[in-house]
Amino acid sequence: MAEAKAPHGRGGFTEDVSAESLAEIGLRYEVDGEIATITLDRPDKRNAQTFATWSGLARIGESLPEQVRVVVVRGEGPSFSAGIDLRMFTPEGVPGQGSFGSVARLGDASFEQTVQQAQQGFLWLRRPEIVSVAAVQGHAIGAGFQLALACDLRIVADDVKFCMKEPALGLVPDLTGTKPLVELVGLARATDICLTARIVEADEALRIGLAERVVTRDGLADAVRDKTAELLSTNRDAAAATKRLLQGAAGRTLEEQCAAERAEQALRIKALFGGAS
Repeated sequence: MAEAKAPHGRGGFTEDVSAESLAEIGLRYEVDGEIATITLDRPDKRNAQTFATWSGLARIGESLPEQVRVVVVRGEGPSFSAGIDLRMFTPEGVPGQGSFGSVARLGDASFEQTVQQAQQGFLWLRRPEIVSVAAVQGHAIGAGFQLALACDLRIVADDVKFCMKEPALGLVPDLTGTKPLVELVGLARATDICLTARIVEADEALRIGLAERVVTRDGLADAVRDKTAELLSTNRDAAAATKRLLQGAAGRTLEEQCAAERAEQALRIKALFGGAS
């Protein structure tokens, strides 16, 4: 597998995402043909996340090679991600990154900008031209839960523990997780999960739609590999067009969705068989 570097001039982003630069913040990023794998790599901290984690995820999204169709997000060690690094709640914060308190003192506008930048590390995983798969084992707490929710599909180990911890810490989930949670499980269940900050284990996750598949811990890698192969078996452009239709369906009336289907199909037919321009 090769490390990836960001092409100059794409989205104004020129900083490289070399293995060395990402390793410093606890991330690994590998591209193998049409598959990119992102690994949260701070197993001694249960892959707790920091400002640098979110910046690194955003940089990876900006640098993603055009040939990539499937992005796998995984965690090294016993947990997917135990959430926010608790040092961010202390006055000292994370060395070189500060704390929530230091950012809050910058004023509302600066704080909102910081959160918006952090959200970019999660939003790109929903792009129509890729399918993102979270391989989740052990703890997926707070920011870890939201990272799993940012992905299109979640394949989980039977020891998974989802938890939206933020309300118990006096915070709200702000890393793009609330919308997919409601869409997946409904408003009442999402309210229960968030406002009790309770643990959702594998059986419940599968039953209520948080997980597409539950496997043994030892079988997680093989299950993700099999799903990736299935996803790559379909036509790339048709898959992207279908994902666009599915993503927009909830916000359209039936008539509008029918029109969107016709428009996408016209483009596919022209691409496959030619037609009047």
